[in-house]
Amino acid sequence: MTDLLLKIQNQLQEQRPFAVYSKPGSATVTGIFQTNIEEYYLTDFTQQGFVFAPFEGDKYLFIPMQESDVITVTIEANGFAPAEPQPVAINPESKLGFEDLVTRCVNAIKKGEFGKLVASRSEMAQLSVTDITKVYQNLLYAYPNAFKYMFFHPASGLWMGATPEQLLKAQNHTIHTVALAGTQLYKEDEEAVWENKEKEEQQFVTDFILNELKDYTNQITTTQPYTFRAGNIVHIKTDISAELKEASLLKEVLQTLHPTPAVCGLPKTKAKQFILDNEGYNREYYSGFLGELNRDFATGKQAQTDLFVNLRCMKVNGNVAQLFIGCGITKDSNPEKEFIETVNKSMTMRRVL
Repeated sequence: MTDLLLKIQNQLQEQRPFAVYSKPGSATVTGIFQTNIEEYYLTDFTQQGFVFAPFEGDKYLFIPMQESDVITVTIEANGFAPAEPQPVAINPESKLGFEDLVTRCVNAIKKGEFGKLVASRSEMAQLSVTDITKVYQNLLYAYPNAFKYMFFHPASGLWMGATPEQLLKAQNHTIHTVALAGTQLYKEDEEAVWENKEKEEQQFVTDFILNELKDYTNQITTTQPYTFRAGNIVHIKTDISAELKEASLLKEVLQTLHPTPAVCGLPKTKAKQFILDNEGYNREYYSGFLGELNRDFATGKQAQTDLFVNLRCMKVNGNVAQLFIGCGITKDSNPEKEFIETVNKSMTMRRVL
């Protein structure tokens, strides 16, 4: 692990792109370190490498395998338990602004313009340590069931996250994705009880994915919705699998799914424009996607793609972290409750700072 952490520090010092990540449930940490400072963007979806895509636009940052060194290490559980952060000091202006955004979303939904919208915001937090690799180690040990990553590129800056949501997994012709929605705080020894609003929100996501996949795939199968834990949060989740009609359709499927209703809304194109017009800030790479393209770098296997939605994430600039948080809005959403949900979600990153 020491070699990997030193490599991270060296890449940051020399401003060379890199991605370091660990998959859900895995003790393996993989680092892809670009050996030059060139800016590469993904244009050929048959390439092997690591992709980092924004919420809006098609300029997908790319670290090509052939221009990179790869380091893989195994970590052992160290018993790290993240301390619960101090209660967040609520900024009244930020609270009112977000509640106003939610109210606008609800009104638009009630008018029949949307089935669902996703409202988000960002807030600033101080880093309590100067060594950014320490924060990433905290992330690794705190969230074993998430995709834990650190990504740097001169064009994007430094990002970290622990996302619970898979966008797409592909192996040759077989693809897997998930519909994830609804949020509650995890309570030990208590089974989650989901309200109709949350069940409806999750069904929107499931129906969208199934409808979008049908032109490109055969033999679509789904699980029943179930409760899934991600750190101190639980969601409703449905697993979806299908067979691509042709392996070359991966690009079309990816661009059809992104952004999903879990980060955008329905109908997708109109909802995306509503977000851009109303949120009042730039999401950048929050609610975009990231991961391995056409190669499993830990095993060396080819024709394997593993991509995740960039949620529960932050952008780090010096000793300040910009946290990004959002929530799904339906006609039954309560603006104040939705704001509190974003505060709860911000704890995912605050617990490791």
